[in-house]
Parts: sequence; C-alpha cells; structure tokens
Amino acid sequence: MPRKVRELISDLSRAGFTLDRQAGSHRQFKHARFPGTLTVSGNEGSDAKRYQEKQVQAAIAHVQNG
Repeated sequence: MPRKVRELISDLSRAGFTLDRQAGSHRQFKHARFPGTLTVSGNEGSDAKRYQEKQVQAAIAHVQNG
C-alpha cells in the first residue's frame, strides 16, 4: 500500500528539512547538508508515487550519513 504525501513530508521534517517554498501542491524542502532542494508534489492526502518515496529516502540517507 503506498504511503501518503503527508507521511513523506513528516519524514522530511523529522530529518531536519524545512519548507522553503510552496506553489500549489508542489513543496520545496531544504536542508543545510543537502545540495539544492527536494520537491514533493501532490495533496497531503494523496498516495505518494514510488519515485517520490525513493527520492525522500535517498535525501534523508544523504543528510544522515553526511
């Protein structure tokens, strides 16, 4: 069962990412140890796409492993 977009946002927040800007359903997150921004799109109650889940996992691993 796919995770919800709100769960991905929560994971990013717990990892120290902050919301940089939002345009509609597209949210861009920043972190001091992550190059650039990470975009998460979709309404909070929508099912997350598999590529979004992988991007979020990779970004969190990047900032935790340095």
